Formats: sequence, C-alpha cells, structure tokens
Amino acid sequence: MADCDHNCDSCGVEGCGSRIEKAKLNDRSSIKRIVAVLSGKGGVGKSYVASLTAVSLARKGYKVGILDADVTGPSIPKSFGIKGNCEGEDGIIYPRESKTGIKIMSANLLLDNEDDPIVWRGPLLGNLVKQFYEDVLWEELDYLVIDMPPGTGDVALTIFQMIPVDDLIIVTSPQDLVSLIVKKALKMAEMMNIHVLGVVENMSYVICPDCGKHIPVFGESHLEEFAKQMHFDILGKLPLVASNTKLVDEGMVEATNVLEINELAKKIIEQSK
Repeated sequence: MADCDHNCDSCGVEGCGSRIEKAKLNDRSSIKRIVAVLSGKGGVGKSYVASLTAVSLARKGYKVGILDADVTGPSIPKSFGIKGNCEGEDGIIYPRESKTGIKIMSANLLLDNEDDPIVWRGPLLGNLVKQFYEDVLWEELDYLVIDMPPGTGDVALTIFQMIPVDDLIIVTSPQDLVSLIVKKALKMAEMMNIHVLGVVENMSYVICPDCGKHIPVFGESHLEEFAKQMHFDILGKLPLVASNTKLVDEGMVEATNVLEINELAKKIIEQSK
C-alpha cells in the first residue's frame, strides 16, 4: 500500500500482502532484552561495535548472545575466532560459543567454506534471520545483540518487523556525509517505533603515542551539534587503535580493551531496569 508505514503492529488492514509474520522463540529459549546495532551505510564499524557491546555486557556477568543478521557480510565468527559449522537436531540449531561463553549464530557457521558468498534475494535473507531467532537454542539470555545488515533497506525493515527489538544503537563515523545517513536510520527507527538508545561515533580519532593528543584523522566531528538538532544521545566516540584492530583480525575481540564501550554497556543495563 502506498501509505504503509511498515509497522504491522498498528495496522488494521485485513489481507495485506506486505504483512510480516512475527518470529517466535522456541520453548527452550528466553531472552530478556534485544539490542540491535545498525549503521545507515557499510564501512563504519557496525560489527565491531556490536562485538564490543556483547563482550562488555558479558564481562559484567550477563548471559549474552549475538545474532549475526548481516547475512551477506558476516564477520562476527571471525572476530571471535570461531570456525566450523553449527550442529543441530530435531529442528533446533546449537549456537557456537566464544571463549567467554557468548553464544553466536551466523550464516558463516552454516557454510562449508567461510569465504563462499551468499547470493540471495531479500526475502530469503529475512527468512534465514527469522530462523536464527526462532530455531537456535539460545537458552536463557539477558541480552541478545543483533548485528544488523548495513543500510535501511528491505532486509533491515523485515528484521524490525519480525523481531521484538528493545533498543537500537546507531553507528556512524565523523565524516559530514554520514549525518545524512544517520538521519535516515533515526527516521526508520521512529517509523518502526523502536527505541533509539543513541549513536556511537567510531573511528573518531587516533591517540598520538608520544603526547596522548586526540587527532581527528577524518576531520573534526560535528556529532554534538547534530545530536542537539536531532535529539539523540551520544553513547561514545571510539578511537582508532591499531592493537585492537589486530586483535579483531586475529579472532581475539574478547581481549580488546575499549573503555568507551563500558559506558555504553552501562546505559544498556540502565534501560533494562
């Protein structure tokens, strides 16, 4: 329909062909809160922020899972050093677990070769994410972090319609062009009635190894001005740290130390109370 706002919960139209069926957890799993991490475009470090968020929550003693909904660009298993396929039986898929006990489900854990591409159209991608939510044995989780596909297109829309997301974190970078992309993500969240926890600016600066000065390699950030204009909270500005990048590339994201993410985790926990 031309005037559809894509929010099936508030729609009274019978027989709508665009209606999305809600996903339902299996009776052996329960999830207290779902936090989605979205970027309006690729290349800003969305999966990095999603991974760090899960790690920080797990360090605080919570039971955490990551659903890698970026089906065509899945990077979560590599960040955590997980290889090989998931197993399952009787219609239930067993997620893999990281070294610190974070449960992980990703399309790359279903492939014979992790570098094989998944060349599917939108409806198939959405159905696979639905299966990850419904058929995976998440057991009892305090938090499920969803690493969303980049952009505000069909797959992201379908996920928001299917899965009961409680909080949304939007990831951006300092370039001025990105502000337009963030606006699109904010408007999408408003349209879907999803609570925006705030915005994380990744790659905000590098720290000079000699003097400790913060150097804005992508130019000065205007996030504060933009936040006042659009009325959102700034959850943190993450530096570019070569040692952390190396750890992620080596599958050791759980060994990283990003203090700014600890503050983000605290805000997520506060929302849960």
